Amino acid sequence: MQSESHHPNTLGSSVLTEEQRAKLSPQDILELLKSGNKDFTEDNLTIRNNTQRVRDAAIGQYPLAVVLSCLDSRVPVEDIFHRGLGDLFVARVAGNIVNDDILGSLEYACKISGAKLILVLGHEYCGAIQSAIKDIKLGNITSLLTKIKPAITDAIKIHGSSYQLSDSNFEDLVCKFNVIQSLTQIRQGSPILKEMEEQGEIIIVGGIYNMKTGEVRFLANAF
Repeated sequence: MQSESHHPNTLGSSVLTEEQRAKLSPQDILELLKSGNKDFTEDNLTIRNNTQRVRDAAIGQYPLAVVLSCLDSRVPVEDIFHRGLGDLFVARVAGNIVNDDILGSLEYACKISGAKLILVLGHEYCGAIQSAIKDIKLGNITSLLTKIKPAITDAIKIHGSSYQLSDSNFEDLVCKFNVIQSLTQIRQGSPILKEMEEQGEIIIVGGIYNMKTGEVRFLANAF
């Protein structure tokens, strides 16, 4: 937690404890992520004492949240939210799509390990989104991109079918609908997570990462 720091821009040497996490509600954790993202966008340096954190984390882990992120190397999840080792579960897959293994990972993070928030994090200039729009077909990439196609259909309903492949507004719409689609699939595909959300044990939210500013725009109010 940020409060453990000895400097406002330093993440402390101690890994998050079970007792610290227990005191936080899902909404508290959402606010921590928003605050951490503000630090990131304002260029407050993330300084970590990972040596001690690694030793502490070997005993156990009590992450606050699980982030389903794209594979993209330009989306450094822990940095984006100003968090340190042991604070977040991060599941990465191109296009932040959902499949059975991702659902199982999210269930493990929340039901077994106690994370209280699921964030599906899309981002601008996503290669998987661009490839799906271009209808790229190549090996196993083909089946992965098929999972993004419904978001393209939803975007066409809003934007119209006369889009150009280089149309950034259309691409942004597909990105947003792809996040929405992943959120829907999490709720529909996992009765465990849906029940946890309904009982207030977790929050499930979406967000879009702005590659130019570093800001995450949360889409919770869009659903």
